[in-house]
Amino acid sequence: MTTDVTDSSRNLERFSANLARIEELTQRLIAALQQKKGHTPALDAPGQELYGKAMTAFLSEAMTNPARLLEQQVAFWGKSLEHYVEMQKALAGQPVETEADPGPKDRRFSNPLWDSNPYFNFIKRQYQTNVAAMEQAVEGLEGLEPGDKRRVGYFTRQIIDMLAPTNFLATNPDALERAVATEGESLVKGLENLVRDVEANRGDLLVTLADREAFTLGVNIGTTEGAVVYRNRMLELIQYKPTTETVHNIPLLIFPPWINKFYILDLKPANSLIKWIVDQGFTLFVVSWKNPDASYAAVGMDDYVEDGYLAAIEQVKQIAGTDKVNAVGYCIAGTTLTATLGLMQKRGDKSVNAATFFTTLTDFSDPGEIGVFLDDDFVDGIEETVKRDGYLDKFFMSRTFSFLRANDLVYSPAIRSYMLGEAPPAFDLLYWNGDGTNLPGRMCVEYLRQLCQQNRLIEPGFDICGERVSVKDVRVPVCAIACETDHIAPWKSSFNGFRQFGSRQKTFILSESGHIAGIVNPPGKDKYGHYTNEGPMRSAEEWKEGAGYHKGSWWPRWRDWLSGKSGRMVPARPLGDSRHKVLAPAPGTYVAETPAP
Repeated sequence: MTTDVTDSSRNLERFSANLARIEELTQRLIAALQQKKGHTPALDAPGQELYGKAMTAFLSEAMTNPARLLEQQVAFWGKSLEHYVEMQKALAGQPVETEADPGPKDRRFSNPLWDSNPYFNFIKRQYQTNVAAMEQAVEGLEGLEPGDKRRVGYFTRQIIDMLAPTNFLATNPDALERAVATEGESLVKGLENLVRDVEANRGDLLVTLADREAFTLGVNIGTTEGAVVYRNRMLELIQYKPTTETVHNIPLLIFPPWINKFYILDLKPANSLIKWIVDQGFTLFVVSWKNPDASYAAVGMDDYVEDGYLAAIEQVKQIAGTDKVNAVGYCIAGTTLTATLGLMQKRGDKSVNAATFFTTLTDFSDPGEIGVFLDDDFVDGIEETVKRDGYLDKFFMSRTFSFLRANDLVYSPAIRSYMLGEAPPAFDLLYWNGDGTNLPGRMCVEYLRQLCQQNRLIEPGFDICGERVSVKDVRVPVCAIACETDHIAPWKSSFNGFRQFGSRQKTFILSESGHIAGIVNPPGKDKYGHYTNEGPMRSAEEWKEGAGYHKGSWWPRWRDWLSGKSGRMVPARPLGDSRHKVLAPAPGTYVAETPAP
């Protein structure tokens, strides 16, 4: 008896302490939310015009085909009533036979209580019925342009994902079980995590995906040995130390996207493309872009080409003692490399011997999922924001890309962190994903308006550094790697732009997986394979149908292609030269900068 009283007292004390801690954290949360900087509302949701079009299409359908709408409603009501009756029977202890879940198992509902407990089973099945009804309603909308229908479908899916019962404490059995088992401690830790994230983002909410204390650049991430050998206002140029006695004569220069940081290519030795390239006998240089602040407001695409691409190419030539380089562009950096090669062709500059493009879009006629954010409602909001602030804060880009995979990158991490009270994992890829960069105001608008919206690299041409260029002006040998499930640069769109290049020598490789995993896919594990086809590049569908599948990474295949474009073997080069002193060890200083808001 005494033991029971003691345990109850201790439980009450812990519960009271947790309540007091919640009160303290709530005050911190309120204070953190008050720090939120006002921003253009257009960055948060599509414009009213899209809602108007969707409502007009729905009303039109209701008037022209009321029988179908009524049929859908009756079916929805019938399903809902059936679920309710079955729940009542189950609560009364009567045996109930329910339908098996259609389609693949939804991992959000993996807890056995979703099937065994009448309350949770009713909630799950009703949510699934609601989802089916909403998807059917969107699919049935007639009279919408394809782009508008795609946007309505996308934002409907956002609502569907947001309203999942797993996202709410009262309807999440995992969170409730954890709260009971820990006497509320999990909820206190979850609130601590929530306050931490709101404070870190100055009043906005962005879920921390990885333990920020688990990694240190140059120590256990981004560790391939090298040095910064050149620096200007746009970039640091990193040369990596050779690991072979001889190297190919023509050096390789990688331009990563400035939307993210370059060390995605150097997370750890086992999956570092940078280390692997060096180990294959190439002299490797990588650009690390400046993370801009408001002082970069006037920096545009011209600056990225002149002070970025052309400056880096010239420095690499000087250091390597060659008159040519091979270049790689990843994502947006590949798009800009296309424009740069067109400009060099117009100027008669033959400094680039061959070029490779990772997950690159040059034809934006069908930009895929990201296209829902490229209409005027969002772009107008971005333009208004950068006119005021001088740059686009990394928060908005990170949020946008996260919501392209909302369940994986928003809701599931939020549940683990805020409801279950778990600490973020020590995961290098997610650490990099949360280490974003800002975008200069002028460059951001130029890219969105002229390349994404107006598709000027295809027609009538993109104006850059005093010349008008298009994909047809790219004449050097080229290789492109696209990724089969890429949701940022869809492979068919990448193929469609690439096939229009003016080059006579074009090699296209399709890797399995997505935008990151398809590129960071080292040999050995054979997790993802790739496709090749030496035949004509008439259409993506025809190319894929005739392509051969190869198990394992595309890296060795690309190495063989690159070797044939890199000249004879010469003694390995030291870092820098008499005019290019070592300024800092890799990964440099720009990559670690976080501009003040």
